[in-house]
Amino acid sequence: MPADAPAASGATPLRLPVLDRRRAGVLLHLSALGPAALGAPARLFVDWIASAGFSVWQMLPVGPTGPDGSPYWLSADCAGNEAFLDPAALPEPRGPRWQAFRERHAGWLDDWALFVALRAQQGGLPWQAWPEALRDREPGALADARAAHAATIDAVRARQFAFDTQWSALRAYAHARGVRLFGDLPIYVAPDAFEVWAHREQFQLDAAGRATRVAGVPPDYFAADGQLWGNPLYDWERMQRDGFAHWRRRLAHQLERFDLVRIDHFRGLESHWAVPAGAASAREGRWLPTPGAALLEALRGDLPDLPLVAEDLGEITAEVEALRRRFALPGMHVLQFAFDGNPVNPHAPHMHAPDGVVYTGTHDNDTLRGWLAGLDAASRARVGFYLRAPLAEVPTALHRAALGSVARLAMLPMQDLLELGSEARFNTPGTTHGNWRWQLPSWALAADRAAWYAQLNHIYGRS
Repeated sequence: MPADAPAASGATPLRLPVLDRRRAGVLLHLSALGPAALGAPARLFVDWIASAGFSVWQMLPVGPTGPDGSPYWLSADCAGNEAFLDPAALPEPRGPRWQAFRERHAGWLDDWALFVALRAQQGGLPWQAWPEALRDREPGALADARAAHAATIDAVRARQFAFDTQWSALRAYAHARGVRLFGDLPIYVAPDAFEVWAHREQFQLDAAGRATRVAGVPPDYFAADGQLWGNPLYDWERMQRDGFAHWRRRLAHQLERFDLVRIDHFRGLESHWAVPAGAASAREGRWLPTPGAALLEALRGDLPDLPLVAEDLGEITAEVEALRRRFALPGMHVLQFAFDGNPVNPHAPHMHAPDGVVYTGTHDNDTLRGWLAGLDAASRARVGFYLRAPLAEVPTALHRAALGSVARLAMLPMQDLLELGSEARFNTPGTTHGNWRWQLPSWALAADRAAWYAQLNHIYGRS
């Protein structure tokens, strides 16, 4: 079977190499494609990517989100977001493929369906506020709940089967057109996530299931009090004793969906900022060591090629860099961070590494046009001087800089390909309103735009 041929019907497509040669890709989250995203909208987008000479589609985590829509505050790592389903192509939950799906995902599927049913019964309350017998997963109470909510449980399982079926079809469609899928795995999970309820022993929790220490980052130039994220911290000692089984399951599940996965906040695998629960700010935290090397060794035992990218942005220490290099993981270069006047800034194009992934910006950045509009005069002058471009041509020059980089993979946000301003920004860190809502305009997938990027990708050896 050719390397990019689709898998047989009902089979999980093989993971294909991404960093085997120079490639370029597009960053666009699935939610930006609107309703029924896993159907025709995703296939049309894959077609456009391929016609434009791109061979990678990167998206954000695809699990079920909370009310704010953030893909970094998920109800579950393992489940798929049902909002992405194409209602016109829902498979019947029966037959050999249904049975194979049930067997392959027996470790989480039934418990997730029960969790969804119980959360609905409890009015959406976090599981820590449920009756103690359900909160603490007493076997008798769970058995009674399974019987009482059998219809809801069956419906949830059927929708997850539909997600798996439609995702597999999309992945096969992408592979057949030479497009790889690039995913994102948050380092932490939400406090009331399914995984915390189902695997309490893996987290630092009290008897009621509440976190005793939570995640964040210390004060820095951007946040005087640091950032208090509130995610429960892992019990790393317990994880190490059981061979990091939880993390191995997490990654294996993501690699059923993606060809390459970015580890968000990779810095936390070397040491993590631990804040006592109830602290007023992240200032009260401290750095504690993480057994990241042992974790990555365990992951490499399952996956010798370790298809990971390290999100190594922010204040990165020599120890974090050494951990990344020890396991030969690509790091990130972001061009919006490149022009502070420091000649050895690792984000500057002349400092890029072949084992890196270069971005013009990430989902947390403003668009290129919005970023440029917000720069002071001195910064704009530095950008223009470096790129040898007048202000109006800087976005195109930055695309050329990314595609011309020695970095093996270049990723361009779709909003930048469309030359949009700040109105198209996807997320503003530290804010809680107006994020994650941007939708791809109906005019976006134009043939002339695809032809232009196909020419650029060809010139820079990324087609």
